[in-house]
Parts: sequence; C-alpha cells; structure tokens
Amino acid sequence: MNFDLYGFGPALAAGALMTVKLALTALCLGLVLGLAGALAKTSPYKLLQWLGGTYSTLVRGIPELLWVLLIYFGTVNLMRALGEFFGIPDLSLSAFAAGVIALGLCFGAYATEVFRGAILAIPKGHREAGVALGLSKFRIFTRLIMPQMWRIALPGLGNLFMILMKDTALVSVIGLEEIMRHAQIGVTVTKQPFTFFMVAAFMYLGLTVLAMTGMYFLEKRAARGFARSTQ
Repeated sequence: MNFDLYGFGPALAAGALMTVKLALTALCLGLVLGLAGALAKTSPYKLLQWLGGTYSTLVRGIPELLWVLLIYFGTVNLMRALGEFFGIPDLSLSAFAAGVIALGLCFGAYATEVFRGAILAIPKGHREAGVALGLSKFRIFTRLIMPQMWRIALPGLGNLFMILMKDTALVSVIGLEEIMRHAQIGVTVTKQPFTFFMVAAFMYLGLTVLAMTGMYFLEKRAARGFARSTQ
C-alpha cells in the first residue's frame, strides 16, 4: 500500500470533516423528528398516533439510498417553482442539504421507536407523583420524564448514530465530497482501488471509535444520578 496517497491525503481529510458535519447535522434533525414521532405515537389522540406510526413505517420501509435520491432529485421542480416565485432562478437543493434531510428522516424514524420504548419503560407512578406535587404537564415532562427517557434511550441512540455515520457514504452518489466520494475520485485517477478503499475503511473505523468513546461518556454521565439512587 502506498501511504503517500498520491497527493489525495488532504482531500480525504476534508472528506472526513464533511462526513462529520453531515452526520452531526443529520443527528440533530433526527433527534427532533424522533422525539416528535415518539410523543405522537404515545399521545392519547388517535390522529397523532396515526401520524407518528405512518412516519415511522413509511420511512423505515424504504432504503436510505432511495430517500437520498428521491429527496435530491424529487425536489428539482419544487425548488425551481420556489425560485421563480421569489425571483431566484438558480434555486436548488444542495447535496449536503439533501443528505441531511434524507439521513435525518431515516434516523428520526428509528429513533422514534427508541424514544417510544424509553417513554413506555418509565413507571406511570412517576407522572402521578408529578401531578400530586402540582407540576404542570410541561414540567413533568422536562423534569421527570425527559431525564429518565434520555438515560434509557441513549444506548439505542448510540447504535443508531454508528449506523448513521456509515450511511453518510450513501450521499456520495449525489456528489457530496465526503470520504467515499474522494476515495472514488482517487481510485479513478490512480487506479489503486485497494489503497483508497482501505484508507476509507480505516477512516470510518476511526470515526466510529471516536463516536463510541463519546457515547460511553454520555451514558456514564446520564446514569450518575440513577447509579447513586440504586446504591
């Protein structure tokens, strides 16, 4: 293996940075969608339950790659119409934005089930205690339900983030210059597929290890109060 990477080292490093940006931005969107979906599915209102269930089932039933392609190419006419309306003729959805939306949608659909399971795992007596103390529904959720839900859901969310980190490679098909895109360009120029794909594999592995380390500290921090209460 030629470790000088034929001058593509800086490009691969830039691709790694783009991968991290894409993953973290999609994570933020996915957490919001996942929490909203879980609250809808656990709501006493049938319409909200139906909306949450439809979102979760629909998104999880279609491969992530198809969502990337559908969102990127399917919004062409919509963006063109909006551009004409606002007087911006070249308005379009960037590959980064399409990737964030697609990956965030998919992460949110799976996170919906993780959050839902965490909410259902919290004893009903905790909510009743909050009502007995005269707390509002908002304060009960933010002070009693949310901390416990976060602690329970964190391991599952961590696993989903590992998958999300690797799924960022799918966005290379629409031209986003992340790790896989730069690796493919390097292969095309140098005709050294093993070198560049192996380097890409180690880069993804390194990012995964960093993410696992971060998740370990988050889980440890989230469990501090719980650990003390069980001693």
